[in-house]
Amino acid sequence: MADSPWGPARLALTAIFAVDGFLFAAWVVRIPNVRSQVSASHSTLGLALLCLSIGAVLTMPVVGRLCLRYGSRPVTVGSLTLLSLAVPLPAHAHSVFSLGGVLLLFGAGYGGANVAMNSAAVDLVAQLRRPVMPSFHAGYSLGGLLGAGFGGLLADRLTTAWALALCGLLGLAVTAGAGLALLRSPAAPMVVPDRSAEEATGRPAAGRVRVLVVLLGLTALCTAYGEGAIADWTTLHLTDDVHASAGTAAAGYAAYAFAMTSGRVGGTWLSIRLGQNRLMLLGGLTAAVGMLIAALAPAAPLAIGGFVLVGLGLANLFPLAIARAGTTGGPQGVALASTLGYGGMLIGPVVIGFLADAVGLPLALTTVALAAITAALLPLAVGRR
Repeated sequence: MADSPWGPARLALTAIFAVDGFLFAAWVVRIPNVRSQVSASHSTLGLALLCLSIGAVLTMPVVGRLCLRYGSRPVTVGSLTLLSLAVPLPAHAHSVFSLGGVLLLFGAGYGGANVAMNSAAVDLVAQLRRPVMPSFHAGYSLGGLLGAGFGGLLADRLTTAWALALCGLLGLAVTAGAGLALLRSPAAPMVVPDRSAEEATGRPAAGRVRVLVVLLGLTALCTAYGEGAIADWTTLHLTDDVHASAGTAAAGYAAYAFAMTSGRVGGTWLSIRLGQNRLMLLGGLTAAVGMLIAALAPAAPLAIGGFVLVGLGLANLFPLAIARAGTTGGPQGVALASTLGYGGMLIGPVVIGFLADAVGLPLALTTVALAAITAALLPLAVGRR
């Protein structure tokens, strides 16, 4: 029997997405403190942060295979436990080398949790027979907002070590409660690749499935390119190019994050009303228009309005792409698409930085519009296939 629309499994999995976003944001707001602690330059800090990404990318394919063997739900709980235990460790690093080492472990937990919980979400979406994947990612976005706010609140009250330790303990508590509820809920049938074409034609369908998953992974990559670029460059663009105050720039990024969270909250309703292909097409085009406004606007209110459109437009592209990759290729499809998507998060800030030196930050940010248009069109190619 299918779970009710907001049954224990869905609530527990939403809480798991939220704590994943919370823990990552709690670490991000403490990066300046950790940088001072290890006396890192910008370049050496960048190398240390790259270790987090390396740990995630190396772990993702392995976790996809573990989900096939042991099930997505136990692997989700295990990965999030590892992430919760790893969050306090950067506060105890006293050199760039040791920081890189603990960030490898942090990245392994973060990457593993993202593949496993998305795989579990794909299975639950199939069980519920409703396109509820955006609601899980809304939980992640809300957790990120809470983590950033909580970290800011503790910034002047607790040391980095105590703040991250407290966040790690909170992560363990939520993981224990939500994980127990998730494991006790009736298991959703695992989504496996559709072999009907192979059976009908006698020819292997694995190659076609992989092509479809790669296309969906490229959709996630283009979306994450924009998310990563905006996360790192929005406030700098608003202060340096639009001449907004620091407070206005922070409010601009908060407006973008809130718009993305709101877009994901309404993502299920929009998916049902519009269909996933149409929603992804409209989302990508909306994000492209918003990014052009935000990048080229001469005044802060107009630029912030553009960033709000970007948040609304990008909101559902990534979760729907990952959901469709899981439906097409099972847990390994989620792993491949997530790895490609995470790659977009890595290259976005770097590409924008090099382009900003060459042509200026406003023109560099327009590449986010090109990526959004690509993300809007790729799902149509998948649909035709």
